[in-house]
Amino acid sequence: MMARFRSAAYAGLILCMTFGMASGKAEAKSGMEHKNFGRTQDGQSAELYVLTNKNGMQAEVTNYGATLVALRVPDRDGKLGDVILGYDNVAGYEAGASYLGATVGRYANRIAHGKFSLNGNTYTLPKNDGENTLHGGTMGFNKHYWTTKDVSSDAGPALQLAYLSKDGEEGFPGNLNITVTYSLVVDRNELRIEYRATTDKDTVINVSNHAYYNLAGQGNGDILKHELKLYASRFTPVDQTLIPTGELRDVKGTPFDFTKATAIGARIDQDEQQLKYGKGYDHNWVLDQKAKGLPAPAAEAYDPQSGRVLEISTTEPGVQFYSGNFLDGTIHGKEGKVYGHRFAFCLETQHFPDSPNHPDFPTTVLKPGQHFHSSSTYRFSTRK
Repeated sequence: MMARFRSAAYAGLILCMTFGMASGKAEAKSGMEHKNFGRTQDGQSAELYVLTNKNGMQAEVTNYGATLVALRVPDRDGKLGDVILGYDNVAGYEAGASYLGATVGRYANRIAHGKFSLNGNTYTLPKNDGENTLHGGTMGFNKHYWTTKDVSSDAGPALQLAYLSKDGEEGFPGNLNITVTYSLVVDRNELRIEYRATTDKDTVINVSNHAYYNLAGQGNGDILKHELKLYASRFTPVDQTLIPTGELRDVKGTPFDFTKATAIGARIDQDEQQLKYGKGYDHNWVLDQKAKGLPAPAAEAYDPQSGRVLEISTTEPGVQFYSGNFLDGTIHGKEGKVYGHRFAFCLETQHFPDSPNHPDFPTTVLKPGQHFHSSSTYRFSTRK
């Protein structure tokens, strides 16, 4: 069993089911404030939590979908800019179908034909992506309210969100208690996202954040000139429905080779079957470094226009690079900005797509008594 599944002896302490925000006085001290974020159609009120570190970096998170709404970091001239796509209020996230900034699960990415087997039992899931299940089904983690708790410390402001995914929800077995914690390093431009979970029945879990990045600023043109490096010498090729074939293919000599920093648009429209299947990049890369419980380098992106650099490290074995191929200008996001074709990219740290149907892939099975833990860091800097 993988190292990420530890003994659950202390999991009950981590996954405490009593959550409540600290007082306004504590919020001011911790660099966190919150405000109303509108209402969903059922009348529930959403909250928006604003985390700020000593450098002025800000992360905004809503309790609807445990969603990352905004991320403000400086450019090479020190000017703060929001570098992720999103909406101005909760109504956009409720109606939207592109998972902007969302926590996705119970199983991030795709499961073939909406089915998997576990312990001799076959589980049937909603098909919300053609014949496949995507990001947990029609009512995944991104469509639920999460309970919040301020867990800030001297290390920086931090917000923990908790959710109970009940046995049978979207077809998945087991009552899954899960938390996601967003934290800013107090004196460094770094966001950390950490997941923990336990279950009372054998289940599968693959959880990720689905932020769409544009380091020039959200809504500010396409990302084709962004330079990308992936710490991966293999990727998982897919069939025409974007389900992995099971092969781990070498990237050398292909448009999927980002072992050296390369402009995202340099080869994206080449006459290559895998690119045609994804209408660009929408594939999982197999990370080279074995994290061994600590985040290891996964990706680095650089925008020559703003000078912003994003470095991602993770404990996960893979990263899904998606080049915003299905953005088509129909989404009107924050500040009324239109999100056009390839106006953003995603780097989703995760286990491989369809792992429950591929026994040779790293396991996503979680059993009672085990403790699921996943951690990713997003460090921002600039170049001249």
